[in-house]
Amino acid sequence: MTPGGAFGPRRPAVPLGRPEGYDEQARPRLLGQRNRSQIVAAAVCLVLGAGLIGGAVTGSWLAGDSGETGAPSGFTAAKSLWHSVPVDQLFPPTVQGKGAGPGDADRLWTRIAVAPDSGCEDAFDPLLRKLFAPLGCERLLRATYTDATQSHVTTVGLLFTEADAAGTAALADRVAEERLDRRTDLVPLPYPAKGTAAADFGAGQRASWAISVLTDAPVVVYAVSGWADGRTVETPQPAQDAMESGATSAPAQAGLGHEAQGLADRVERGLRKNVGTTTEQPS
Repeated sequence: MTPGGAFGPRRPAVPLGRPEGYDEQARPRLLGQRNRSQIVAAAVCLVLGAGLIGGAVTGSWLAGDSGETGAPSGFTAAKSLWHSVPVDQLFPPTVQGKGAGPGDADRLWTRIAVAPDSGCEDAFDPLLRKLFAPLGCERLLRATYTDATQSHVTTVGLLFTEADAAGTAALADRVAEERLDRRTDLVPLPYPAKGTAAADFGAGQRASWAISVLTDAPVVVYAVSGWADGRTVETPQPAQDAMESGATSAPAQAGLGHEAQGLADRVERGLRKNVGTTTEQPS
């Protein structure tokens, strides 16, 4: 301050310019000069546009649509897994069965043989082949496992069919309604492999089995178990019956129902995981 109370010289104030916009004739116009109705209209358009875009994206997620024309569904993509996924992913060298044994005991299965992929000729007994015939046979994959003690052997199969979703659903309903997965004349054949613990695992050695017709993939998953010493079984028992508390049959007492069902379940889970990976869309 100067004597007398007046302010002395000061630096000139330099106002900051306000941002410019453009009107309908491309003439510069300060944004601050837009009228209220224009601002409100712009805000409404922004909100509506964002809502439409968000709704479309959300709908696409819920419908499982990637937004790309012709993107395959999980059911369609699963048809090619038999040749696009490594065998070690479909039939792992070792399979952990936590709580899969009798009394929730843990199980560990080791793969001892993998059959060459094939058609379905001579792969099933005549009646079972007739049951699967309406689905068609794209490819059959099989592997045989043994338990940690090498006293039991189990063959797991993945039958890739040519059917559509309606066809597989129809067969799954029929199997459930008529309990065809428990008929002793519809037991899958094992895959014996020379030079392994399953060398003597033939049709007469089938002790327990499980069959699952999937409805979200064109695949039938099955497993059949028996003893590794080649003993003959007069009447095999379906896994669900052999796993019941108090079951007294030889297959039940040996835990062979748990062997078949446990391996079938875990191979099926692995298949579903691969279907999910195949159909996963980038974020």
